[in-house]
Amino acid sequence: MTAAVTLTNVSKRYRRGKENIEVLHGLNLAVESGEFLALMGPSGSGKTTVLNLIGGLDHPDAGEVTVAGDRLDNLRSGQLTKWRARHVGFIFQFYNLMPMLSAERNVELPLLLTRLSKSERKKNVRVALDVVGLSDRAAHKPSELSGGQQQRVAIARAIVADPTILLCDEPTGDLDRHTAEEILGILKLLNERQGKTVIMVTHDPKAAEYASRRVQVDKGQLSDETGTA
Repeated sequence: MTAAVTLTNVSKRYRRGKENIEVLHGLNLAVESGEFLALMGPSGSGKTTVLNLIGGLDHPDAGEVTVAGDRLDNLRSGQLTKWRARHVGFIFQFYNLMPMLSAERNVELPLLLTRLSKSERKKNVRVALDVVGLSDRAAHKPSELSGGQQQRVAIARAIVADPTILLCDEPTGDLDRHTAEEILGILKLLNERQGKTVIMVTHDPKAAEYASRRVQVDKGQLSDETGTA
């Protein structure tokens, strides 16, 4: 198997007032193509920072970040924007949907950065909504959908451009247990049936059970790597 993600000797600091706070120091991580990885750890441990570095939303202060064959720490801002549109689908805890747009139009948004025709975009949107079981809600706005349905729309938006990697930041943190399990089931299906590499930040051990490997992030480093059956 080839590595979809490699972080080598990565360090990241943030400035708080006059103080430099090192969130990650000398961190190493390899994620295989087609793997479902759960990043766990207490608040402030650096797990979301790891996710942001993998998604090109942040730069390391030291070390190398290679994702989908590209060295992200060498790319400029404009290059990163194009790279993200091609390779990464993001799923967040609070959905980040545009309230004035229908589910269909929300899902279409990433495709507006591509050269696809209107009819091709419409077809891709229909397929993505079908994958998450929301074909019959395409015309509904977020306010007309439940929390679980909104997260399904967010997943459809994340997969509509057929990204290499799905990055999920507490994707079930705002949902009840039953709905959370439905969302996690969709992520697992995307991983197993479509071969998507899924990297999920979560503090929930039950959510982490859906992953094929769990990694603890603590004090800026990794520990306790465990696989699931």
